Amino acid sequence: QVQVVESGGGLVQAGGSLRLSCAASGSIFSIDVMNYYRQVPGKQRELVATKTSGGITKYSDSVKGRFTISRDNRKNTVSLEMNSLKPEDTAIYYCNIIGLQTRSLRYNSWGQGTQVTVSS
Repeated sequence: QVQVVESGGGLVQAGGSLRLSCAASGSIFSIDVMNYYRQVPGKQRELVATKTSGGITKYSDSVKGRFTISRDNRKNTVSLEMNSLKPEDTAIYYCNIIGLQTRSLRYNSWGQGTQVTVSS
Protein backbone atom coordinates (compact mmCIF):
# COMPACT_ATOMS: atom_id res chain seq x y z
CA GLN A 1 0.00 0.00 0.00
CA VAL A 2 0.97 3.59 -0.54
CA GLN A 3 0.15 6.13 2.15
CA VAL A 4 -0.19 9.83 1.51
CA VAL A 5 0.09 12.33 4.36
CA GLU A 6 -0.68 15.99 3.90
CA SER A 7 0.51 18.98 5.88
CA GLY A 8 0.12 22.72 5.72
CA GLY A 9 -3.06 24.66 5.27
CA GLY A 10 -4.74 26.91 7.78
CA LEU A 11 -6.25 30.38 7.97
CA VAL A 12 -4.87 33.33 6.02
CA GLN A 13 -6.09 36.75 4.98
CA ALA A 14 -6.89 37.52 1.36
CA GLY A 15 -3.71 38.28 -0.56
CA GLY A 16 -1.65 36.05 1.67
CA SER A 17 0.21 32.83 0.96
CA LEU A 18 0.16 29.25 2.15
CA ARG A 19 2.14 26.15 1.32
CA LEU A 20 0.72 22.65 1.27
CA SER A 21 2.89 19.56 1.28
CA CYS A 22 2.19 15.92 0.65
CA ALA A 23 4.42 12.92 1.30
CA ALA A 24 4.02 9.44 -0.15
CA SER A 25 5.39 6.38 1.59
CA GLY A 26 5.14 2.62 1.39
CA SER A 27 5.70 0.27 -1.50
CA ILE A 28 6.52 2.67 -4.33
CA PHE A 29 8.04 1.62 -7.63
CA SER A 30 7.20 4.87 -9.39
CA ILE A 31 5.26 8.10 -8.95
CA ASP A 32 3.76 9.09 -12.28
CA VAL A 33 1.19 11.77 -11.51
CA MET A 34 0.76 14.09 -8.56
CA ASN A 35 -2.43 16.09 -8.27
CA TYR A 36 -3.97 18.60 -5.92
CA TYR A 37 -7.74 18.78 -5.79
CA ARG A 38 -10.00 20.97 -3.70
CA GLN A 39 -13.58 20.65 -2.59
CA VAL A 40 -16.13 22.97 -1.10
CA PRO A 41 -19.07 21.35 0.74
CA GLY A 42 -21.92 20.74 -1.66
CA LYS A 43 -19.73 21.08 -4.75
CA GLN A 44 -17.75 18.69 -6.92
CA ARG A 45 -14.09 18.11 -6.26
CA GLU A 46 -12.03 20.39 -8.52
CA LEU A 47 -8.63 19.53 -9.97
CA VAL A 48 -6.41 22.56 -9.41
CA ALA A 49 -2.88 21.39 -10.23
CA THR A 50 -1.13 18.43 -11.83
CA LYS A 51 2.50 17.47 -12.23
CA THR A 52 3.65 14.37 -14.07
CA SER A 53 6.93 12.50 -14.12
CA GLY A 54 7.05 13.31 -17.81
CA GLY A 55 7.36 17.00 -17.07
CA ILE A 56 3.78 18.08 -17.69
CA THR A 57 2.41 20.74 -15.35
CA LYS A 58 -1.17 21.96 -15.52
CA TYR A 59 -3.32 24.35 -13.53
CA SER A 60 -6.98 25.17 -13.48
CA ASP A 61 -7.84 28.58 -14.85
CA SER A 62 -8.96 29.66 -11.39
CA VAL A 63 -5.46 29.29 -9.89
CA LYS A 64 -3.17 29.79 -12.89
CA GLY A 65 -0.50 32.38 -12.17
CA ARG A 66 -1.06 32.18 -8.41
CA PHE A 67 -0.38 28.54 -7.48
CA THR A 68 2.77 26.55 -8.16
CA ILE A 69 3.06 22.78 -7.86
CA SER A 70 6.47 21.21 -7.37
CA ARG A 71 7.86 17.80 -6.51
CA ASP A 72 10.92 16.39 -4.80
CA ASN A 73 11.66 13.05 -6.41
CA ARG A 74 14.17 11.99 -3.77
CA LYS A 75 11.70 12.49 -0.93
CA ASN A 76 8.53 11.43 -2.79
CA THR A 77 6.88 14.69 -1.87
CA VAL A 78 4.81 17.26 -3.70
CA SER A 79 4.08 20.82 -2.63
CA LEU A 80 1.57 23.44 -3.63
CA GLU A 81 2.64 27.03 -3.14
CA MET A 82 -0.43 29.25 -3.05
CA ASN A 83 -0.02 33.00 -3.45
CA SER A 84 -2.42 35.92 -3.76
CA LEU A 85 -5.07 33.85 -2.06
CA LYS A 86 -8.71 34.79 -2.46
CA PRO A 87 -11.73 33.95 -0.31
CA GLU A 88 -12.96 31.71 -3.12
CA ASP A 89 -9.87 29.54 -2.63
CA THR A 90 -11.35 28.41 0.67
CA ALA A 91 -11.79 24.65 0.51
CA ILE A 92 -10.47 21.33 1.68
CA TYR A 93 -7.42 20.48 -0.39
CA TYR A 94 -6.57 16.89 -1.25
CA CYS A 95 -3.34 15.44 -2.54
CA ASN A 96 -3.63 12.54 -5.00
CA ILE A 97 -0.70 10.42 -6.14
CA ILE A 98 -0.78 7.84 -8.93
CA GLY A 99 1.94 5.42 -9.86
CA LEU A 100 3.16 1.85 -9.70
CA GLN A 101 3.84 -0.34 -6.68
CA THR A 102 5.39 -2.97 -8.94
CA ARG A 103 5.85 -3.05 -12.71
CA SER A 104 2.26 -4.24 -13.06
CA LEU A 105 0.41 -3.03 -9.95
CA ARG A 106 -0.91 0.51 -10.07
CA TYR A 107 -1.93 2.60 -7.06
CA ASN A 108 -4.08 5.69 -6.77
CA SER A 109 -3.76 7.12 -3.28
CA TRP A 110 -5.30 10.11 -1.56
CA GLY A 111 -4.29 12.24 1.36
CA GLN A 112 -6.57 12.95 4.29
CA GLY A 113 -7.32 16.49 3.16
CA THR A 114 -6.31 19.79 4.71
CA GLN A 115 -8.46 22.87 5.28
CA VAL A 116 -7.52 26.17 3.68
CA THR A 117 -9.54 29.18 4.78
CA VAL A 118 -9.03 32.62 3.25
CA SER A 119 -10.69 35.51 5.06
CA SER A 120 -11.71 38.70 3.30
